[in-house]
Amino acid sequence: MSDSAYKNALDTLRENKVRITPQRQIILKYLINNDNHPSVDTIYDALKKEFSNLSVATIYNSLQLFEKLDIIIELPAEDGGIRYDFFGNPHFHAICNNCGKIIDIEYPDYKGLEKSLSQATEQQSGFKVKQSHVEVYGLCKECQTKLKK
Repeated sequence: MSDSAYKNALDTLRENKVRITPQRQIILKYLINNDNHPSVDTIYDALKKEFSNLSVATIYNSLQLFEKLDIIIELPAEDGGIRYDFFGNPHFHAICNNCGKIIDIEYPDYKGLEKSLSQATEQQSGFKVKQSHVEVYGLCKECQTKLKK
């Protein structure tokens, strides 16, 4: 786990006067340590053995709070649900149209890209951008191989 990512996330919670509960800590640690873009149920299944008093509602409420504070982002899931991603290091996502796999793509000038998109949006429409997430869609390597056969 990136100690600095965890510390920065906790600092964000403190700055917003959010109580740092053991449940929020373990959910946050799970998101930092796993790049599987989990759903609420995936997080629950992974943590319920270690934390028997953790409920799906607690996970959902914590994720909503983290998303509101820009600690995590929500991603559309292939089944129509929502998956979550820790956003301590801004990146964009490549999403497979076939299997739904989501891959984090590091981009050196991600902040510049977001700024450019926001400026173009405002210039063309007057729309004031508050938040954006970049996603590209196509076929992952595995699906490309499968579909060639």
